[in-house]
Amino acid sequence: MKTRTVLLAAGGTGGHLFPAASLGQELQRRGYAVELATDMRAEKYGGDFPARAIHRIPSATLTSRSPLAVAATFTRLGFGYAGALRMLLKLKPHAVIGFGGYPTLPPIIAASTLRIPTAIHEQNAVMGRANRLLARFVDRIGLSFMPTKLLAPEAQAKARLTGIPVRDAVLKFRDVPYTAPDASSRLLLLVFGGSQGARFFSEALPPALQRLPDDMRGRLTVVQQAREEDLAALREAYANAKIAAHIAPFFRDMPERIATAQLVIARAGASTVAELTAIGRPCLLVPLPHALDNDQLENATRLQEVGGGWCVRQPELSTEHLAGMLQDLLSSPERLADAAKKAHGMATVDAVKRLADLVDELVKSKNERSSSTGTIRRRPASCILSASAALA
Repeated sequence: MKTRTVLLAAGGTGGHLFPAASLGQELQRRGYAVELATDMRAEKYGGDFPARAIHRIPSATLTSRSPLAVAATFTRLGFGYAGALRMLLKLKPHAVIGFGGYPTLPPIIAASTLRIPTAIHEQNAVMGRANRLLARFVDRIGLSFMPTKLLAPEAQAKARLTGIPVRDAVLKFRDVPYTAPDASSRLLLLVFGGSQGARFFSEALPPALQRLPDDMRGRLTVVQQAREEDLAALREAYANAKIAAHIAPFFRDMPERIATAQLVIARAGASTVAELTAIGRPCLLVPLPHALDNDQLENATRLQEVGGGWCVRQPELSTEHLAGMLQDLLSSPERLADAAKKAHGMATVDAVKRLADLVDELVKSKNERSSSTGTIRRRPASCILSASAALA
């Protein structure tokens, strides 16, 4: 029997790649061959991606409405589409699944052109720009939240709730119980800003933590992700505050660090929320203030509504406010334990199975289609023009 192949397409950051990797692991367990289409940024986050091969596809989005910007974007998308078309004709995948981000545009549109079954997965509580565009082309849509804002009414019939798939490395810690701090134990605070770090935390945390009482500060250990250019200054700031700290630009063992943390401070990207809830740890979420469509604010709000954490907008988070919140939370083990329990209960633990079942359905539908994969059903130029216009 010929091996069934599925192409996963994802933007090159952890928020897109991690759920794609989770699906890739499950598909491999089901006997599929998995390949990945992404961009150059994936080198940092996708080095261990469960794929037989990784393809880099040119893509772009409009940053300006000027004629030059439109022309440059149109050209880049055209190159990406042509490259994706050649790749798909050679690979002949049974399905193409997109996880958001602009690198998904050429492969999904090319697959739609070739009548290859397609689906997209939206990780956030707000439909992303790339996925909003692709919703018109694909056969199925997997959602992480119900309802999902900005999902077009005409796309509702294609959509189903799957939840956010998380990697095996995360699920390994699903049953590790939360240990709340007591009056004399070490306090382990984990701080990260998504897979790309967050300068705000590097600037805001040290002065806030320095305001904590001496006995609390002496028991504190901070594990923090920071940008390369901020490492030296951040280490010096914690040393001056006499706070034990372990700082790095990226932690490959982040699931284990989440599991050992007593409080997590983080941005509110979808993968971050998924991993925090899968493991079940209390968190203070500070949504990225300039995120498109306020998707992070919506993600954090959904978690706060069930009692699994606390959401604070960045402009409201002064040094005094942050210090007060941290002192209150770190001295309230009952509140932390309750939030951990409620976060744990929010996770959709079978999300990857649900999404893999959707892929199985698509592959079955391919076998039932009468037309060949070489039949063009849309003109390439109209597809790319539609993409360029929608991203304006």
